[in-house]
Order: sequence, then structure tokens, then C-alpha cells
Amino acid sequence: MHLSEDQDQRERSDKADVIIQEKVQQKWQSYLWDTFDKSPEERKFLFKLDFALLAFASLGYFIKYLDQANVNNAFVSGMKEQLGLYGNELNYMQSCWTAGYVIGQIPSNILLTRIRPSIWIPSMEVAWTVLTFCLCRCTSARQIYAVRFFVGLAESSFYPGMQYVIGSWYRKDELAKRSCIFHVSSAIATMCSGYLMAAVYHLGGIGGYAGWQWLFIVDGIISLPIALAGYLFIPDVPETSRAFYLSKDDRAFANKRMQLEGRKPRAPYTKIKIRRILTSWHIYALTALYVFFNNGAAGAAPVFAQFLKDSKDPKYSIAQINDYPTTTYAVQIVTTLIFAWSSDSFLHGDRLPPIVLGGIINIICYVSLAVWDISTGWRWTCYILSGAGYGLSGLCMAYVRLFAQVTVCSTDAYGSLSWAHEICANDNEERAIVVASMNEIAYVLQAWLPLLVWQQVDAPQYRKGFITITVLSAALIGTGFITKALHKNEDRRQSHESQATEPHLEDGSVRPSGDDVESEHVQITAKG
Repeated sequence: MHLSEDQDQRERSDKADVIIQEKVQQKWQSYLWDTFDKSPEERKFLFKLDFALLAFASLGYFIKYLDQANVNNAFVSGMKEQLGLYGNELNYMQSCWTAGYVIGQIPSNILLTRIRPSIWIPSMEVAWTVLTFCLCRCTSARQIYAVRFFVGLAESSFYPGMQYVIGSWYRKDELAKRSCIFHVSSAIATMCSGYLMAAVYHLGGIGGYAGWQWLFIVDGIISLPIALAGYLFIPDVPETSRAFYLSKDDRAFANKRMQLEGRKPRAPYTKIKIRRILTSWHIYALTALYVFFNNGAAGAAPVFAQFLKDSKDPKYSIAQINDYPTTTYAVQIVTTLIFAWSSDSFLHGDRLPPIVLGGIINIICYVSLAVWDISTGWRWTCYILSGAGYGLSGLCMAYVRLFAQVTVCSTDAYGSLSWAHEICANDNEERAIVVASMNEIAYVLQAWLPLLVWQQVDAPQYRKGFITITVLSAALIGTGFITKALHKNEDRRQSHESQATEPHLEDGSVRPSGDDVESEHVQITAKG
């Protein structure tokens, strides 16, 4: 039986070697969707993966943002007045959520390399769904602070966790479009939160709950079935997958695809592994890039909604206050897709031009809002067009995944080896830690920055906040150029040094590299 299983596995592996190609000749159809370039067998496999993994990731991200953004909508729809929140309580609610989100990310992703994602991630989704229901029963700001902290703690597992899972199945040429589709769902969720608040506000009084309380109830009802679906549709990682919708051939295809990408399966954490991450420029440049992007927008405060609520002539209804700001997220959806498809097509994978464009739009909009003494029409335009800055999220994370796949090994006892030999292949644990670190450090800043520049007592004229976003957007553009320059320099070094002959020791044997070198150095030192 054992021999039969081994033979079956070898046959499937041989089949994958034939079907899965290292490089696929691109056709014009690939600019629309990359699977058109693949073989029928691989195309079928990717259809299953997109239908299950990408669809669930998008729905999961939808409910995450639905349950994350609902406090802003509730605040401008009666919660402020009913609970007497006339200071900076909304800032503190956001900071409590961010604190939980920051604390949980890296531990969660470390656990993901040891616990099946199909168990861990849906369990955390169920937890934050239950906590969302609890928000409707809160009667004071302190109760909301506590619940929001645990909502953030539970939600911290989803985004870096799904980035880890997605990066375990898709190849580099497939990631940008899917990453942007994944991120679009957050904008859709924020839009829907506004529409839901406008709709359920009229339920006020039913069951003894106010309209803003019904928003938390409805959000929980939407979230629960999606959370439970995760137990079925998250495929884990290729080497451990037991997804019902993937055949044995599909799993062989998945492993071959990851092999061609240089992605290794799970391995123990070691000092050498941690040092590889911390000695690479990748983690520092990309952290800065994502920090400037993530904090270079007005998501910490419902700025558009508060402008409308503060207006006396004309006076806007609760429905209008919740509906009109959704136009900002409509712009985010459109620009996200435009940035992704243009980057993958005529820009030939270059992520920098969209980042520069998004940053420039941000600067124009937020400089205008900081001035404030502008026409009402232009102010509306600036609020709406500022959504273009949000549309960069997918591209920034595509950058992160690109560089997180390789890092520089430590130098050996004999001196620096050829750069090409020092670039380590993709590391499973590294991907998990790096993606979580990028997101976590961005949210560390977000935990305290709103308390300084987005204070509710300054609403709706957040001059400090608008100036801060302008500065961060300029820093985003500058960091994008620095990152691209470092990447091009790295490519040149790799290309130049790969042409050199492989270094040999004096006895003629091939000089080892990476972990082998370090191990050998330890042995030599011990003998000495």
C-alpha cells in the first residue's frame, strides 16, 4: 500500500512537471486576466482557487471592515448624543481597537505557521462577530473601549493571516490583480456600512434598540455565516491542504507552482532565520512605505460625514450624512482596479507610477482642505477624490510580498559570497512574520497619531490632520523612489555577479553558502 501511494504521488508530481511551466508566454488576453495564458488544467485549478480562496478572502475582508467602520457611522447617527460623547471619546474608541489590532498580529501569524489557517482564522472571525453583537448592549464609552479592544485583537488575525495564505498559493504574476480585488472589498464594506446605517436607522425603537444599535446587530448577522464558511473554504497551505474542492492533482500543481517560485514549506524558527529578516533592507524600506500609505489618509476620522453633520445651510439628514461619504470609497474601488490593471499591463509590473499619482492626488486634496477657505464644490471634490490614496493598498502589499519572498543571508567566515548565492529562497516563516510586521508597525503609528491630529474637538476643520496627511503622502512618494532604486541596484548586482564563476575553496571544493557556511564556521570555531 505504501509503495502504491508513493508511486501515485510520483506520477502526479511528474504530471505537474509537464503541465506547470516556469515561464508562460504572455498573450494580450493576460492583460484582462492572467489565467488565459495557462494550460487548461492549470486554468481549472486557478478557477477553483479563485472561487474559494479569493472569494472567501474578499468576503472576510468585507465583514472585517464592516465591523471595523461601523463605530464611525453609529457615532454620527445618534450614538454620540445618546451616550453623551462630546469630547474625544471616538478617538479613544479607535485607539483601543488599534491597540488590540497591533498586539495580536505577529503572534497570530506565528501561530498560523503551526495551526491550520482553516481553523484559526474562522475562529477569530466568529469571536469578533460575537463581540460586534455585544456593542449594541454597551451603555457607556468605557464599555465600548473594552469591547473595541477585543474586536481589534480578534480582527488582527485576518489581514496578515490571509496575506500569508494567499501568498502560499499564487505566483508573483498572479498576485497584483488578486491583491487589489481583495483590497477593494474593504472599500465596498465601508460604503455598505454607510448604506446600512441609513437603512437601519429607521428601525430605531423596535425591540427597545436605537437605530445605531441596530447597525451592530445587522452587521453581526451578516458576518456570522461568512465566518463559518471559512472552516470549509480556506485551503490552508499547499503541503497541508485538505480542502474538499481540490483534487490530488490540484495539490500536486500547487506544490509545483510554489516550487517554481522558490517557496519552501514550513521549517523551525532559528536565530539564523530571524537574523536574515532583520539584516535585509527589504523589511525597513517596505515598512516605511506601508506606514506612510496606511497613515496617509483620513480613515481615523469620519471627516466627510462630520463636515456634512456640521453644515447648517443646507441641513443634511442622517441618511444623507451616511450616504454621501460613500462616494469617497467608490473612487477607491475604481482607482484600485485601475492601478492594478495598469501596473500589470502597459506599466509591465512597475508599481511606482500609480503610487506617485495617488500620492500627488492626496497632496492636492489635503492641502486644499487644510486651507479650508475654498469653494464648497471644490471641498466636496477633495473629500471624494481623496479616495484615490486608499486605492494604493494592493500595490503596496504587492511590493511587500515581492520583497518578502527573498532576503539576504548572513556572510560566512570566509567573507562575502556572490550576491546571487546569498539571496535565500522564499521562507515560509519569513513571509508570515514580514507581512504581519509591515501591517503591525503601520498600526503602531495609527494607535497614537489620531489622538494628536484627528481630535474630535477640532471637527470638521481638521487642519492638523490634513497637513499631516500631506507630509505623509510626500514621504510615500519619496520612499517609493528609494525602494525602486534599491531594487534596481539589487537586480544589477544579481545580474552582474551571476555571470561570475562559482567560488571555490583552495582545495578545489565548492564553497558552501547560507546556513551550511554558518554551520561550518561554528564547527571550525569549536575545533579551534
